[in-house]
Amino acid sequence: INILQATYEAMQKAVAELKTVPDLLLNDAVTIPGIEIPQVPIIKGDEKSISIAAASIIAKVTRDRMMEEYDKLLPGYGFAANKGYGSAEHIRALQKLGPSPIHRRSFVRKYI
Repeated sequence: INILQATYEAMQKAVAELKTVPDLLLNDAVTIPGIEIPQVPIIKGDEKSISIAAASIIAKVTRDRMMEEYDKLLPGYGFAANKGYGSAEHIRALQKLGPSPIHRRSFVRKYI
């Protein structure tokens, strides 16, 4: 599964778990496959829609918190600081420790 497919799966799951079914979905530049609810893909949606911008912030904060938890489970990679991005510290750790179970293979291939 590639990152786009994983993103679509996460979006499908999020929509399926909504307590209230919306009449319309405003999406940041994509149409989610397999969703029956009408959708409007908005290019640069986080700049044009307050709800898309808010969702983007919530997603980023949630991911950052997840990476802080992974830092406790997988010490040495500096996930609390680098949040999984390819910082120099992260790349050095990856080269020294090898990939962890949460590293994407496509990310790892660039550095080791």
